[in-house]
Amino acid sequence: MDRHFSQRIARFPKRHPLLAVLSGLLLLIVLLVLLFDWNWVRPPLERYISQKTQREFRAADLDVKLGLAPTIRLREVYFGNAAWSQQGKPMARVEELEFSVSLRDLPEKILVPRVALTRPELVFERLPDNRKNWILSDPSDTSPSKLRISTLSVDQGQLRYIDHGEALELDVQASTFDPASQEKVKDADAKPSNVSYTTQYKFSGSFQGARFAGTALTGEVLSFQESGVPFPIKGELAAGTTRLWLEGSIADAANITGIDTQVRIEGKTLANLYPFLLLPLPASPPYQLEGRLVLEGNRYTMDDLRGRIGSTDVRGKGAYVDKAPRPLLTGELHSKNLDLADLGPLIGIETKESGGKPKLTQAQTRDRPTAKGKQATIDPDHLLPSGSFDGSRLQKIDADVTLRATRLQVPEGLPLESLKASLHLENAIMKVDPVDFGFAGGTIAARATLDARAPIIKSDVEIDLQGIRLAQFVPENSPIAKGAGRAGATLRLSGVGNSIADAAAKANGRIATTIVNGRVSNLLDAVSGLNGGKVLALLVGGDRDIVIHCGGAVFDVKNGRGQTTLFVVDTEQTQVLGDGWFDLEHERFELTVAPRPKEASVLSLRTPVRVYGTFSNPNFELKKGPLAARAGAAAALAVAAPLAALIPLIETGPGEATDCGAVRKQVGGATRQANTSPKAPAPRKGGSKKQ
Repeated sequence: MDRHFSQRIARFPKRHPLLAVLSGLLLLIVLLVLLFDWNWVRPPLERYISQKTQREFRAADLDVKLGLAPTIRLREVYFGNAAWSQQGKPMARVEELEFSVSLRDLPEKILVPRVALTRPELVFERLPDNRKNWILSDPSDTSPSKLRISTLSVDQGQLRYIDHGEALELDVQASTFDPASQEKVKDADAKPSNVSYTTQYKFSGSFQGARFAGTALTGEVLSFQESGVPFPIKGELAAGTTRLWLEGSIADAANITGIDTQVRIEGKTLANLYPFLLLPLPASPPYQLEGRLVLEGNRYTMDDLRGRIGSTDVRGKGAYVDKAPRPLLTGELHSKNLDLADLGPLIGIETKESGGKPKLTQAQTRDRPTAKGKQATIDPDHLLPSGSFDGSRLQKIDADVTLRATRLQVPEGLPLESLKASLHLENAIMKVDPVDFGFAGGTIAARATLDARAPIIKSDVEIDLQGIRLAQFVPENSPIAKGAGRAGATLRLSGVGNSIADAAAKANGRIATTIVNGRVSNLLDAVSGLNGGKVLALLVGGDRDIVIHCGGAVFDVKNGRGQTTLFVVDTEQTQVLGDGWFDLEHERFELTVAPRPKEASVLSLRTPVRVYGTFSNPNFELKKGPLAARAGAAAALAVAAPLAALIPLIETGPGEATDCGAVRKQVGGATRQANTSPKAPAPRKGGSKKQ
């Protein structure tokens, strides 16, 4: 036993030096960790980063707290800008930068759970060719970055962002106003909390030349990728006359992938939203809209949309899908009481406040006061809508929108009752089909196509007046008998131009109208024939209806000028023939109507009536030749014998019966439209279709 013990003792001294070395190394490591100054590696680190990025990098102090998620802290950080930058400032100056790195996620990704910035001054810049000064890798490398930043907190920071491609400039100032959070926002090890609003961001800038400014309240941190921390936000924005308020939550503040907020927006005109939304909205009257805005993937939806545009109430829902080659806008809008004047700017119609005049551009009609200020320098005698469409705006988006209005507010005497419209825009071709107005017991059914693929818009318009009741054009309690019957009309025109007035001036096509199963006031019939004897008898004995055998008018239109090829109204007692023209470019017309009584009558002056002038200022006169001849003959005979003076005023009834079959053949489809009864809207099945 003693021998074995001696052998073990003999071997021990041989291993002891190794243990001593290991123990010494361990002690040295402990001392090194305790006494190591990380600033010893700061100069080579500065040189390495500067060489790799080709930008100056320096820091006044470096400290590292080791662990599974080591925390790195740098003070007085300076990082130069890209050589191509136009700002003349470094990309970053930070009083203190602190961040942590998760070692467990290496090497698959570089996860930074939190970055804390104290008094940062940051400048981010993007060029039209998509070069970005914060991207340090090869611009041609399109592989996804392994860097993931989960949360960011800022104390007393400033950010300037310039996007030369989008004409965007943004200045942001951040500050933490909650005393309990002021120290936590500087600490990268602090657990992120967004249970209350603690940080304020003030921002201002311009986008596409439009200025904006606002404020936003958030929690302690901005949440980004893989943070699992909700990012609450409450803010407001002002851009010219437009105001926006929102409150809700956002996922990934840098690359927004989700939104759920309540939004309210109001302004003087929807047209001012174009620079921000790239939607070709009209110069509407003042509006106020609100609803719930949700973003899922690339789809924005606005549920429970409600508000007013002018005096028109609006309800419905909409969606905006950000996709290639163009975004898509969809919507279903409803109105219980739609004021037609609020729709005027959609097509350039002049209303009391819109001030639409010939040659007004969309920029000049961006709001109603601006448009109104142009009136003094533009010819006020035009009636056709002349607000111009910017065709390039129709090239930037696709759309599917429907609008239904139960009741319409219209100028007195215009028997419009309801509206149903559907708009489809794809690849710069806009089709409005249908646009159905309830009108005088019938329907105005319109279809229009605008092709904006070229700088000058091509347009095709079809309008059918179906089953219009003539009785609704006679005021209540009128001494004139209402009459009866239905009227129909067809309009087929095509033209080129960026306003309705310009397109009409170059229009080609045909306009036809007719009356079927009609009756008209006997008094009106007598007056139209200047039959004084019959007028006196009717005033004493009372008015009554007489049958209209047929009636029709056809205008062929070429290069904006329409010429009658048919104009006739045939009643029991009178045949009315007409001839005339209209000029859509100069907005002038002339029509001569010649009544021919079918029966003999006393006190008949039977002379043609000339109606002429501009669309906005029509006039009429009696043809002087036939009227003077009869009046002169009557005056001469009155000298010889008073009763003989009636002889020239006695109508022998030369009017002939009209070939109504030929009339119906010429007016063609107008007869079918007159006989068409308006269809009741089909009942909707279930709820509205999901967007």
